[in-house]
Amino acid sequence: MTDTAAPAKPPKAPKTALNATRSFWLKQLHQWHWISAALSLIGLLLFAVTGITLNHAAQIPAEPVTVEQTGVLPAPLLARLPDFPAETTDPVPDAVARWASGAFDVRIAGRPTETTPEEIYVALAEPGGDGWLTIDRATGEALRERTTRGWIAWLNDLHKGRNTGPVWYWFIDVFAAACIVFAVTGFGLTWLHARQRPSTWPLLGLGLLIPAVIALLFIH
Repeated sequence: MTDTAAPAKPPKAPKTALNATRSFWLKQLHQWHWISAALSLIGLLLFAVTGITLNHAAQIPAEPVTVEQTGVLPAPLLARLPDFPAETTDPVPDAVARWASGAFDVRIAGRPTETTPEEIYVALAEPGGDGWLTIDRATGEALRERTTRGWIAWLNDLHKGRNTGPVWYWFIDVFAAACIVFAVTGFGLTWLHARQRPSTWPLLGLGLLIPAVIALLFIH
């Protein structure tokens, strides 16, 4: 009985330089696409939802709630106020800021004031609300007023970066950069897969055409 040798498999064709390049870019784009997607996912959801709430702000009812607190500056601190300039935008002395923090749970250290010979006024704007603190320079009587307009107004102000402070300011920049990476890598992947998906370029063109037509014809 003669052994028949199995036919040898034909050797695999070596990868062309073009295939290798395409494979490299596919890998890189996929990696950066999912990383940027993970970084920007929650932010995208937040900004998309608040885009709707901002667009319909007039239809969403918001009942402002105002709370007032009163207090009296302790005599030793009141005695320091004559040394404070009569008209200035300088922050209040640190001791007064510490007292306000304990009495009203507000942070006024380092905040500019609108000081007159009669009173010290500190604006306390915040996301979704507003407020202020006044201190009578003669009597030490202090009034803290805070107005809030609900959590939707709070989220809307986060969207606009209104009165949110430097940390949120930088978060928006980092989030925007992640969105740009997400969009650019998405476009790169679309480009590489366009041959297998004939509707790619018509859909991309439609995505550009719709806002352009609306802007040209319906925004006055």
